[in-house]
Amino acid sequence: MSEGQKISVLGFGTMGAGIAQVCAEASHEVVVLETSDERLEDGRRRMESFLDEGVRRGKVTEGDRDEALARVRGTTKVGELAGCGVVIEAAVEDLGVKRELLPAVAEAVGEEAVLATNTSALSVTELAATVPRPERFGGLHFFNPAPLMPLVEVVAAEQSSGETLDFLEAFAEGLGKQPVRTKDRPGFLVNRLLMPYLNQVVQAYDDGLASAEDMDTALENGLGYPMGGLKLLDLIGLDVHLHATSAAYEQTHSPYLSPPPLLGRMVSAGYLGRKSGRGFYDWGEAS
Repeated sequence: MSEGQKISVLGFGTMGAGIAQVCAEASHEVVVLETSDERLEDGRRRMESFLDEGVRRGKVTEGDRDEALARVRGTTKVGELAGCGVVIEAAVEDLGVKRELLPAVAEAVGEEAVLATNTSALSVTELAATVPRPERFGGLHFFNPAPLMPLVEVVAAEQSSGETLDFLEAFAEGLGKQPVRTKDRPGFLVNRLLMPYLNQVVQAYDDGLASAEDMDTALENGLGYPMGGLKLLDLIGLDVHLHATSAAYEQTHSPYLSPPPLLGRMVSAGYLGRKSGRGFYDWGEAS
């Protein structure tokens, strides 16, 4: 895919902002759709903060930062997505929201546009069924933080054509990412392997096997993981993991995917990890 294409990102939350940044840094024009001007402003600040940190660390030049920001604009009107050749849906992980949003966007961009979803927990096949010509629909699952994580899962819905999957793989490569193809199954590939591991870590902690610090130290220095499981959960967000593993369990009834009771209790208490200031660790003020 050539540079300078017009891309639409649906949603300007954590993932949407990261995906918009990645596309803009690859010289694509990006139009972000959100539900309000306030949410657009929040997403813009999130993207600016991430790029500013890149400048501070010497990873991004001030000129590159400014050019990337200039390529991204926001809108609350679906009609302004006309002319976008690629749509990446990164809205809230709510099936009802996505089922309502995708047909409206598909109508605005026309039947030649390629549509993709960044969902990590919902069926790509079910989402593809909401749009005309579902063969041009697939999964394009980025990992958080999208500007830094090199992997992108290209997920084949039952309706996805080989041409669409080839396009999405080439598109991801053009963003500087490493794509891997996977079938549309609960958790896809990475999360299907990750979720049981994190569930086991939470259960072992709840069983009193070790303190959070000792458990993560053992995982990092004994198994060579770059980050212990409890630290990783605090980074991901306990609510995010609970939602994902619950959705996967509902589809498979695999005991490995059943979320440990402690996870639900912590989410109910508002202990979501770094973003709330407290999870398995005390992170101070919410970030």
